[in-house]
Amino acid sequence: MGIAVGGERSVPRYVQIADEIVQHIRAGILKPGDMVPSESELVERYGVSGGTIRKAMVEVRASGLVETRHGKGSIVKDRPPVRHRSSDRFRRSHRRGGKAAYLAESAQSGATAKVSVLYIGPMEAPEDAARRLGVSAGTQVLARRRLYFRNGTPVETATSYLPWDVVKDIPELFAENPGGGGIYARLEDHGHEFAEFVETLQARPASKAEASELALSPGSPVVHLVREARTTEGRVVEVCDTLMAADQFVFEYRIPAVD
Repeated sequence: MGIAVGGERSVPRYVQIADEIVQHIRAGILKPGDMVPSESELVERYGVSGGTIRKAMVEVRASGLVETRHGKGSIVKDRPPVRHRSSDRFRRSHRRGGKAAYLAESAQSGATAKVSVLYIGPMEAPEDAARRLGVSAGTQVLARRRLYFRNGTPVETATSYLPWDVVKDIPELFAENPGGGGIYARLEDHGHEFAEFVETLQARPASKAEASELALSPGSPVVHLVREARTTEGRVVEVCDTLMAADQFVFEYRIPAVD
């Protein structure tokens, strides 16, 4: 009846099955690239109905460890998480060492990183970016849109919006490769010293287009992150609108316990 001794509710069978499949993946019994056993195989193995197995596989897919391929079934992903160290990734020492934030964090995790530039040029500022930059919606800004890869897999898209009066005299920001340390290093080279970076995060399901761009299963979880780069003069000189495959990132924050 679903009630255990002592009045505690027992764990549903489909949850138990899902947990066992997930543990097999994490233990390496099912390796990246392996197919998860078919529904009929799991029905026979566990002695349950097809409906129970389908509910179990919903839980397995929610773990982010497998992806479903039409007509083929579920396959174990080769997508180990990157540890996203928010309290460390924007250190000035990384920029002075010639590494932009994404390349720095990828190097820390032992991953091979690649950045594909999709667009660089003028654009009318979207409403949210304009508000954060302190300009009117539709004001011309410089947009830089990139697609980031880790070990050959797309994991993140990002569009930076920068005020035109700030960037118009910094030609490197219009180049595909702005040089060592990325755009933040170039901004600091031209007197825009950073005081802090403020990030807002929201988790949600990916749209169909977003899932396609990041090679995710439809409806997979993503993290929508918006960052403001603020200078010591209190001005926001960049808004970065980022969409991240949730199974690729672990967010780690250092929060001082002082006033």
